[in-house]
Amino acid sequence: MLNLGLFMMPLHPANKNFTTSYEEDRQLVKLADKLNFSEAWMGEHYSSTAEPVTSPLIFHASLISETKKIKFGTGVISLPQQHPAVVAGQVSLLDHLSKGRVILGVGAGGLVSDWELFDNMDGRSRALTMIESVEAIIKFWEDHDTYSYKGEFLDISLTKNVLSELGIGKFIKPFQQPFPEIAVSLKNPNSMTAKLAGEKGWIPISGNFVSADDIATHWPTYKEAANKIGKNPNYDKWRVGRSVLITSSDNEANDILDDPKGVFTNYFLYLNSVSKLASGTAGKDINLQSEIPDAMKKAKDLIIIGDEKTVTEKLIELIDKVGPFGTLLLTGHDVGEQKQLWENSFSTMSNKIQPILSNYIKQKF
Repeated sequence: MLNLGLFMMPLHPANKNFTTSYEEDRQLVKLADKLNFSEAWMGEHYSSTAEPVTSPLIFHASLISETKKIKFGTGVISLPQQHPAVVAGQVSLLDHLSKGRVILGVGAGGLVSDWELFDNMDGRSRALTMIESVEAIIKFWEDHDTYSYKGEFLDISLTKNVLSELGIGKFIKPFQQPFPEIAVSLKNPNSMTAKLAGEKGWIPISGNFVSADDIATHWPTYKEAANKIGKNPNYDKWRVGRSVLITSSDNEANDILDDPKGVFTNYFLYLNSVSKLASGTAGKDINLQSEIPDAMKKAKDLIIIGDEKTVTEKLIELIDKVGPFGTLLLTGHDVGEQKQLWENSFSTMSNKIQPILSNYIKQKF
């Protein structure tokens, strides 16, 4: 069965009221839970008013009592910016408070201003620190009389000030045993991260801003790496992200895509600008107005939008191109003044299109 999930960076207009943005995002998660989505993912960024959630764990904690079953994914915690003990402890706490509804999504960080803020500009250092941090976190969750972890970038120990009988020097273990599932996001074709995830058994998440051609390489890369060490993962583990909006007609969809100030244009204008900054272009040298045509083109290439029939056909085309996967993660965008349109779209996806896609995958694969 194909599950539906919700994935939010989130991305809002840079000058939007934070309280309003947070509440809109919370309402989307509550709606997703009501519609039986399996999971909701929230990002972590510190230095962007457009991506204003600084702690997905705190955000999710605010929703425990207002949701019933939906799992809470961190999408993602940037491990080079956090001490592993803090992440291990806070994830364990949320896992207990939610009675085991946590998925730990991790990454090396994707926002260049956060890299500068936390002095993490070196790509190799970020990548290896992420891997070491996961190892250190898992070790925190295991039983040890004392604790020590030493890698190339991390050196952590707690060996002297320990009194186990009183719990001093011991760490909180998660509700889920041995620990919550770990997930990573995938972007590049034949991704090395996909290979690593396959070896480790982590959940692979293909990003919504990645082309179907590149996504089509992710699961084969993941599965090949897993097979080499004797594992045979099922595609149910794979998450694929996509921005999907069901409109009343294809004409309405075209109007939305043709809006140079619309939500999807702004989305890719932001992503393109972050990418340029990361490649070394100075902010003062980025002409946002001249970037709009490319942003609009990417939106038209990657957004799945149209009436119910069109969206169903486009999603089947996606499945045919990339292969079967277990969860379709719908991107949570800024709803703005189109709240009802987005709510109707999510409802139609859950009530009408999800069963069609599930049956299609079952019959074809």
